[in-house]
Amino acid sequence: MNAIPAAVPPPKNDKSAFVRDMFATIASRYDKTNRIISAGMDEGWRRRAIALLRAPHGAHIADLCCGTGDIVFHLLRTDPTLHVTGVDFCEPMLAQARARSAREGGGTAEFIEGDVMALPFADNSFDGATMGFAMRNVAEIDPTLREIRRVLKPGARFVNLDMSKAPNAAWKACFDLYFYGVVPLIGGIVSGSRAAYTYLPNSLTHHPDAEGLRDRFTAAGFANAGFVRLMGGAIALHYGDA
Repeated sequence: MNAIPAAVPPPKNDKSAFVRDMFATIASRYDKTNRIISAGMDEGWRRRAIALLRAPHGAHIADLCCGTGDIVFHLLRTDPTLHVTGVDFCEPMLAQARARSAREGGGTAEFIEGDVMALPFADNSFDGATMGFAMRNVAEIDPTLREIRRVLKPGARFVNLDMSKAPNAAWKACFDLYFYGVVPLIGGIVSGSRAAYTYLPNSLTHHPDAEGLRDRFTAAGFANAGFVRLMGGAIALHYGDA
């Protein structure tokens, strides 16, 4: 595959391969980098996502685009009775998750290689699903949302945590200065790949705003779709029921 300038979104037909290769290069330092660039606040955002999921005890939950397993392990720390399946299409990220699982202990977790746009599960397989900081990176949002809904049981909830576009112009300008200017610099130093942390902020440029993504949840068949803004709207939790 030809190199694609990191600040330019790759063509749709190349995006999946581009994103997979990019995450493979930063897998070993991904967790450390995230903690630093978010000043540790990303942990609190994940806890908010899990609270919004409202998973029943003993539920089977899918964490999609699970990466190194952050949400998986948060889920199990919150409720060790859960059975959590982490899915990602980047094997080096899954290798990090499996290594963490051996250290974390407690609860039931498994990690499966798979594409969120073609999940290897039957219809109505899960009691809930989560996704963290990944919707911006899928090749196409609408088919992804329909596929997630397919594998959920009727009434099961999907919660998506991701960056968003702050509605207040002054706050957005301040946040953008950090997100587009400082994050690539810090991310490049810590992860060893400035290209990856230049692409990741730029992936928000063409992403729907909070209202637009909520409407796409509804169009994909999710009921009661809505969102909660965090950090002045620079972060958003979207949710909907299958």
